Amino acid sequence: MSLLKTELAQWRANPVRELLAGAVATFALIPEVIAFSFVAGIDPQVGLFASFVLSIVVAVFGGRPAMITAAAGSVALVAAPLIASHGLPYLFAAGLLAGLVQLLFGLLRMGVLLRFVSSSVRTGFVNALAILIFAAQLPQLAGANTASWAMLVLGLAIIWGLPRLPLPGVKAIPSPLICILVLSALSVGLGLPLKTVADLGQLPSSLPVFAGLPEVPWNAETLRIIAMPALAIAMVGLLESLMTARVVDEMTATPSNKNRECTGLGLANIGSSLFGGIAGCGMIGQAVGNVTYGGRGRLSTAFAGIFLLVLMVLLKPWVAQVPVVALVAIMLVVAVVTFDWGSLRALLHQPRLSSLVMLATVVVTLATHNLAAGVGIGVLLSGVFFAIKVSGVLEVHHEAGSDSHQVQVAGQVFFANADAFIEAFDPQQMAAEQVLIDLGQARLWDITAVGALDTVVKRLRQHGKQVRVVGMDAGSRNLMRRVLRGEVPL
Repeated sequence: MSLLKTELAQWRANPVRELLAGAVATFALIPEVIAFSFVAGIDPQVGLFASFVLSIVVAVFGGRPAMITAAAGSVALVAAPLIASHGLPYLFAAGLLAGLVQLLFGLLRMGVLLRFVSSSVRTGFVNALAILIFAAQLPQLAGANTASWAMLVLGLAIIWGLPRLPLPGVKAIPSPLICILVLSALSVGLGLPLKTVADLGQLPSSLPVFAGLPEVPWNAETLRIIAMPALAIAMVGLLESLMTARVVDEMTATPSNKNRECTGLGLANIGSSLFGGIAGCGMIGQAVGNVTYGGRGRLSTAFAGIFLLVLMVLLKPWVAQVPVVALVAIMLVVAVVTFDWGSLRALLHQPRLSSLVMLATVVVTLATHNLAAGVGIGVLLSGVFFAIKVSGVLEVHHEAGSDSHQVQVAGQVFFANADAFIEAFDPQQMAAEQVLIDLGQARLWDITAVGALDTVVKRLRQHGKQVRVVGMDAGSRNLMRRVLRGEVPL
């Protein structure tokens, strides 16, 4: 009953404030959803339908109130090669599979895995995303005429400069939306020869309808085609959504259910695919805007999607005339703002291994155009470097006596330093027959560590030593019993 009351409170609290905050998030979504759609190479309606469905489903099932979820640039970049090579039906199939992966991820309570993503990997992820977004705009500028370049400069000036003007209420409307309005008015009024949104594809003229399963052959070949893109979409979506949830947690000083966020995102992407939309994830910029303007509950999230679709359907004739160069200006600014410029200065003074992890994440992501691959490499390197650091703190001190040879072990014993542990015991250097191994300041972490201790004990006994092991904690002892099936030769 208390859980139900909490859910209802997240819908009912301050409805006017929630609706206004959701409306602000919607205005911030419009240009980016359209821009991300053309980055992915799809009709804008595919991104808009997705954002509507994603917002509604996440508002109901997500684990972070006030979260804004929509068609995102990171997912669009991952999906673009699949769309180019196989078409929209395979995109929907990949989105469906990605949603199932995310749903399973949440049900298995694996949301805690975000803790294993280091700060260096997150920085590399953000920087790589920014570079890929920037690079995706360059083809739109190839062969651009003078009017396009002039409009691009004007658009950048509006987006960057307008919020900095000392005028009352200047920040009430997002500057990207003003950029679109001004550039569209000039393009139409002056009859400038510019590519428009209408040239990119079909805009929605009605509400999304249930399309059912994607029209693809459901066989092993289709699974082979969509498996890796689906996994990339799932991992990128989870990572960005959980990172966004963490940001909102910090802004609102409230916790969120990360596992529920994973299941909610999975259900949302399944729903989006069944309604003919691209998969999506949390939108950091829009979520921050929603919270900044007062959004705290689930109503603001739902209204952002509803209001987005209403605006796009009712204002379709005007939206169709938006020049593409306006979207390019927006995306260039998004890329510049997304990039963590402070990380470049940090390269000079932070530990070299941390810098290497960040750079490796960026390089792999750019080389593969796969954000999930970059994060995977970054996490792997972080783990390897951490293991190297921890393995280096193992200390083995010998104290030789006439009757007993005492060995004091301090530190963590695991696969990375197990060989060093074994090499620290040389029976020929121990004159006494009694050998006492003190593990009071050590811990055995894995089967390799257990095997190393077992090897040391057996080797010493083969040389006629009487071995005693003392100080082993309960965790290490239980692990040793399980590995050696109850036979602990101590």
